[in-house]
Amino acid sequence: QVQLVESGGGLVQAGGSLRLSCAASGRTFSYGMGWFRQAPGKEREFVAAISWSGGDTYYGDFVKGRFTISRDNAKNTVYLQMNSLKPEDTAVYYCAAKYTPHGSSWSTRNALEYDYWGQGTQVTVSS
Repeated sequence: QVQLVESGGGLVQAGGSLRLSCAASGRTFSYGMGWFRQAPGKEREFVAAISWSGGDTYYGDFVKGRFTISRDNAKNTVYLQMNSLKPEDTAVYYCAAKYTPHGSSWSTRNALEYDYWGQGTQVTVSS
């Protein structure tokens, strides 16, 4: 079992920055991690993912260099640094974990691939 708790969301003006954190507890070894978001009335959307080692990162097409995913395995925490925020980035952001034994790959953009989810943190970007 893995428990995930997101934090760092809030209200920010357009052009501003936020850093989201996802603290993992439980059996966290060998888990790839992802961030998704969901705006009201829209489907859950892939934002970013990172492999267990941190050596591989993946981003949604809309990110375009504005967001950076990273992880600190010593702290069991994954981060999402978001810069140049836009009103259309407003959503609930979710952290997710995918068991990846021996560094196996997974379909990072597919929410169904992930084994565990956090409760989400609200990000609101005002214009």
